[in-house]
Amino acid sequence: MIRTFVFAAATLACVSLSACGTSQTDRGLSGAGIGAATGVVIGGVTGGSIGTGAVIGGVVGGVVGATTTKDDINLGKPIWKKSCRDRQRDGERISCKKKSRR
Repeated sequence: MIRTFVFAAATLACVSLSACGTSQTDRGLSGAGIGAATGVVIGGVTGGSIGTGAVIGGVVGGVVGATTTKDDINLGKPIWKKSCRDRQRDGERISCKKKSRR
């Protein structure tokens, strides 16, 4: 029962988050990372090899991420491409003041 639940949750996370990013490269890389992490979890829970799970998940996630367009699944800009003002508008409590370098 618990294995089925974990498998379903991991699969849903992999499919729904496989296309994070605005460019094809961003989506491919984030999809591969999410897929590999999901593959490790599934491999560990089902008693299979976590290495094999990571490889299969990474390949599947990378392919799904790279073949989707930003209009298929749009979760916005990746955090590493957001400006400080964008992040403040999204609700993060950060300071955008430049630190002086001496």
